[in-house]
Amino acid sequence: MCGIVGYSGTQSAAPILLNGLKRLEYRGYDSAGLALVSPEGIRVEKCEGKVVNLVNQLGDFDKVPSLGGATAGIAHTRWATHGPPTTVNAHPHAARPAGEEGNRVALVHNGIIENYKALKARLEADGRGFVSETDTEVLAHLVDSFYEGDLVKAVTTALNQVEGTFGIACVAIDEPGVLVVARRGSPIVIGLGEDETLVASDAAAILRYTRQVIYLDDNDVARIEGPKVDICSLDAMPVTRESTQIDWSDDAAEKGGYAHYMLKEIFEQPDSIWNTIRGRMDSDRGNSVLSGLNVQPRDLAELHRVLLIGCGTSLNAGLVGEYAIEDFAGIPAEVEQAAEFRYRNPIVGSKDLVLAISQSGETADTLAAVREAVDKGALVAGLVNVVGSTIARETGRGIYLHAGPEISVASTKAFTSQVSCLLMIALKFARAARMSRERGVRFVKEIEAIPDQVREVLKQNDHIAKIAENYIKAESAFYIGRGYMYPVALEGALKIKEISYIHAEAFHAAELKHGSIALLTEELPIIALVPDGPGKDKTLSNVAECRARGSKVLLVATEGDDEVNDYGDDIIRIPAAPLHAAVIPATVALQLFAYHVARLRGCPIDQPRNLAKSVTVE
Repeated sequence: MCGIVGYSGTQSAAPILLNGLKRLEYRGYDSAGLALVSPEGIRVEKCEGKVVNLVNQLGDFDKVPSLGGATAGIAHTRWATHGPPTTVNAHPHAARPAGEEGNRVALVHNGIIENYKALKARLEADGRGFVSETDTEVLAHLVDSFYEGDLVKAVTTALNQVEGTFGIACVAIDEPGVLVVARRGSPIVIGLGEDETLVASDAAAILRYTRQVIYLDDNDVARIEGPKVDICSLDAMPVTRESTQIDWSDDAAEKGGYAHYMLKEIFEQPDSIWNTIRGRMDSDRGNSVLSGLNVQPRDLAELHRVLLIGCGTSLNAGLVGEYAIEDFAGIPAEVEQAAEFRYRNPIVGSKDLVLAISQSGETADTLAAVREAVDKGALVAGLVNVVGSTIARETGRGIYLHAGPEISVASTKAFTSQVSCLLMIALKFARAARMSRERGVRFVKEIEAIPDQVREVLKQNDHIAKIAENYIKAESAFYIGRGYMYPVALEGALKIKEISYIHAEAFHAAELKHGSIALLTEELPIIALVPDGPGKDKTLSNVAECRARGSKVLLVATEGDDEVNDYGDDIIRIPAAPLHAAVIPATVALQLFAYHVARLRGCPIDQPRNLAKSVTVE
């Protein structure tokens, strides 16, 4: 959720830290701050609101010796948990012994310290005073209470007393060029430069300076001084972590002339989907090539069940995977909300494959579910976008999406790449079970046709924008679909909620009449997914029930299907495709619809209120 940036090197730290914070704005935040270490001391500056407020507060930092002269520092964007989004609660938090002046230690923190109240009471009993409501200030004082000139020792001693999750970066006045970073459950990436080292909670913050990175594992602590990086465990035992080359450039995280990152990412989907499937389709054998799964046909033949776990958009993608795996492979599949998985003591074992779906690969609930599945002896694989992320490392097998950076908080291309991967998985499982080569060849062609189908939807951007004008005054909406279109309805409703602040609910079309139809009015529109295929006629009957009660109806339907014309006030057309493949163009149509509704309502599309890109706390 929150963003961390750190720098140690030969350059002025302030502009590098501020640039990093700007690159993390997409994650969602409500305050910002930095701490700079120079011979004059540790200077902390922080404020409510956006990073631009911090920039204005600092002024021309190159002309201020205590700012421009600092070549090491840490910075943070906070998404409020403990205490409201105020300046005093913003990070960094500084600490010093009772009765002393000047900041001795400063710290930024992502995560939640679960036992902070007990730690705070102990520190208060020792005479330490607190000014904020945060758990982070408690951690800063805890580190300072153990500081005797060795910051690594102080950090490891403090963290061994902490219960909860953390990604931290810490500085001390007596070691002005040193950063100490650590993680447990919240990501930290170290960027390796020629004469400098950067740290961040997300690689997007440091790509301008380096693409060679080290991802810390849980309970790693790193001491950084200029280009030197030493990593140890919380038990102070030296460890080695290999570096990784990031395969997308700094330019890929820019808007590229689009009004919003979300619109850019919607339009990138023909390419991002192709990058996901490229090199993974064997048209001769009618199969997919997914070497990262590291499973053989014999292993697949022995599977009893597939469990798909995720949260939010990833959960919706998993539902598509459930349908496809059962329909084509004949293997029982279930979708599980990751946050529930470990707490309900799930029945899972060695004949089960657990697919963990997460764009970031750092989602706390999904990571906890992965660890539970591993402990219970299941075969576990990750479906993630971020190379080197924790889920990718801990599962040791899986599929990278290769969708490229997704900056907008509302996920678009990650979802369509997840669905593309799940269709390839369904194909692989099916070919190991009951699907013929001939049907497999057709399935390959159906998947490979998806990028062009998405291009056809994108050509309707202006048409969809015009349709959106008819729905901007709605304060609630219902999305309905059947079969493969039900998860599309869920994802469409989620998108419009996230970015336009319109309350939206998604229903299996048959469920609408079991209670919720009582809410229909002329002010509540229906968005119905009715592409040509099984279930369309029944969904049209549900649509007729809604129109009879005065609701306006927007249809997503197949090109050339005139049967639907009398059922909708507005229609968005998608290319003809089997329903399992039509999921993706139908979703893209609803992404554009949500985008234009939000744009016309004047909403902050890339950074919706109260939301964060990567949810790294439970």
